[in-house]
Amino acid sequence: MPVINSIAAMADDMTAWRRHLHQHPELAFDCHETAAFVVDRLKEFGISEIHEGIATSGLVAIIDSGRPGPTIGLRADMDALPIAEITGAEHASTVPGKMHACGHDGHTTMLLGAAKYLAETKNFSGRVALIFQPAEEDGGGGDIMVQEGIMDRFEIERVFGIHNVPGEPFGQIFTRPGPLLAAVDTMHVHITGKGGHGAYPQDTIDPIPPALAIAQGFSNIVARNHTPSEALVISVTQIHAGTASNIIPETAYINGTVRTFEPSVQDMVERRMHEIVSGTAAAYGVEAKLIYERGYPATVNDAEQVAFAAGAARQVVGEGQVIEDAGAEMGAEDFAYMLQARPGAYLFVGTGEGAGLHHPAYDFNDEISPVGASLFARIVETAQPVAR
Repeated sequence: MPVINSIAAMADDMTAWRRHLHQHPELAFDCHETAAFVVDRLKEFGISEIHEGIATSGLVAIIDSGRPGPTIGLRADMDALPIAEITGAEHASTVPGKMHACGHDGHTTMLLGAAKYLAETKNFSGRVALIFQPAEEDGGGGDIMVQEGIMDRFEIERVFGIHNVPGEPFGQIFTRPGPLLAAVDTMHVHITGKGGHGAYPQDTIDPIPPALAIAQGFSNIVARNHTPSEALVISVTQIHAGTASNIIPETAYINGTVRTFEPSVQDMVERRMHEIVSGTAAAYGVEAKLIYERGYPATVNDAEQVAFAAGAARQVVGEGQVIEDAGAEMGAEDFAYMLQARPGAYLFVGTGEGAGLHHPAYDFNDEISPVGASLFARIVETAQPVAR
């Protein structure tokens, strides 16, 4: 696997960086210590143009080749998850209830490795914008960074991101043109009836039967209200009601997630959910309110940029290790906002066997860091070659 030699030589350093970050996880927009660590490394690499405090704790650093040309954006996320780690590793999280269970520590490390190489070699034209983003897991930090103007401010013309995938072959890189990851919406249903003694249901208005009917109705949207060829997932993930076996509760609550690729499907689901909630409430004599929250949009890759990035990936991992027509996934990613603002591509890289993402036993495979850093570097050098 032709990883760039000077990046391969950084493997021990990258492992040390990544494990430091793993030991000190931060959530959402509160990535200040992580950002400070990143800034210190960037300054060590001789990178002086660093813009901090974007989206609270995000930053953008610029590497200028000194040659005319466009600016390309490379993005890494920095935030962790509210999960108690069970790896038992020497570098395990030192913060109770928080851990890097999605590999953002590794993504940050890969971008740091690419930054060091690019700052030393400057074997490209124009500029590179290194985007270190908070709040991917919760809060939409990517959206905030775009709203705060990073694309225009730094004249970014296209943008690329990488995510690790445990369980896929080590070093395999896969992506697809068009929709890659789904839009994610969240629904909340609050039902109010009349509580009372479980032995005298005639004196109550029980909120549990309508809660069950609403949950069943939501499932029927998938089966009866949309075209089977269009991807749609509706998962009711929480139903809460009651406190004891002999008490009919006053209220019930339903929560869940909706995953789609097409705005028209989102519109249909939201409309049908409102109809189901209001109709069920009338039928059972309860009050019910649906709150439908639209979250991250679908992550949609630009076809031209996918073809380009796949070509760069083949330089790193070889022809047989790159899949540029992978299937779409129902997970979500706030890199979607950056792809709405600029053409670009999001790519996955397999890390071999290991616990899955968002699992308390997950740990990023440090051996993949030179591969990811080399991919970032080759994307830049291929996109903006030095004029000969």
